[in-house]
Amino acid sequence: MRVSSQSPVRPLLKWAGGKRQLLPVLAEHYPPRFTRYIEPFVGSGAVFFDLLNRGQLAGRKIQLCDVNPDLIGCYWMVRDRTDAVIRALRALARDYRSDGYTAYYDVRDRRFNPQRAELRSRSQNAIEIASRYTPELAAMLIFLNRTGFNGLFRLNRGGGFNVPVGRYTNPRICDDENIQAVADALSSTGVAIDLRPFHETLAETGRGDFVYCDPPYAPLSRTSSFAHYTAEGFSAFDQRRLQQAVIAACRRGARVVVSNSSASEIVSGYTSPAALSVKLKMVSVPARRSINSRAALRGPVPELIIHNVPPRSGVLEDVKTRMAKAQIKIRKRKSA
Repeated sequence: MRVSSQSPVRPLLKWAGGKRQLLPVLAEHYPPRFTRYIEPFVGSGAVFFDLLNRGQLAGRKIQLCDVNPDLIGCYWMVRDRTDAVIRALRALARDYRSDGYTAYYDVRDRRFNPQRAELRSRSQNAIEIASRYTPELAAMLIFLNRTGFNGLFRLNRGGGFNVPVGRYTNPRICDDENIQAVADALSSTGVAIDLRPFHETLAETGRGDFVYCDPPYAPLSRTSSFAHYTAEGFSAFDQRRLQQAVIAACRRGARVVVSNSSASEIVSGYTSPAALSVKLKMVSVPARRSINSRAALRGPVPELIIHNVPPRSGVLEDVKTRMAKAQIKIRKRKSA
């Protein structure tokens, strides 16, 4: 794989449950040897870019998948029509600097949602929606992601993007160099990015594969759920299907790492006799989540890393301790 810059390649988008803060722990479970890397829920691709920056994807095939047609359509446009996306995004950044919140809602309500609605009306399925994405739509998605509340991508039941504007002083909307680096990474030999449901992707995994799954998290309470990155959401039934698909992939010899919440159904599903039979284990780590609209409820919560890959260095507890101390420092700064 090639990278256009000596600087680390950063994720193009912010995404609900993004994994950048958990990378030190996740990296402990990157297997030293694998022939193919697979993400059934690519989202921001934080782990993909971390592996890329570490040089661990050289000579390997990569399959990045998601079921969100806007996300995949955006990635396709960044990969295939990079310059056009950058030009459109620069124009949106200029508008935001001039009009701020007004520009955000003008893009969301008068341009992005109407164009997406027209696209959906002309398309018979999600593949057609993604394949008909334009550089302008991709730029608007990136713009809304960089300036909207907490970088969410959230749809209402009608399929409309409904995230409110965020409270940013000077958001970094258009980073030409990083967008080009992302495009180079996605267009590298051996990299495929596809619109596919997770169960189809996982069904094709086996020995020699390293699989990282970052699904929408199971809610810890009735009011904490955020799974509407598609209009259909991600249900408890989907969580159970994912557990079964992960266990089957492990049984076929795949090396698998999964992130999820510490909800009771996740704990029970991944400590079942079937999960234990394929040597799946769980690690609890503290992570700060900022999706909640109430600032007081955005503190660190325990999350689970489920895996059948032993930690590489044997210093996992030290990593977890450093993360916990960092979260305490963040809380102190926020309360000061």
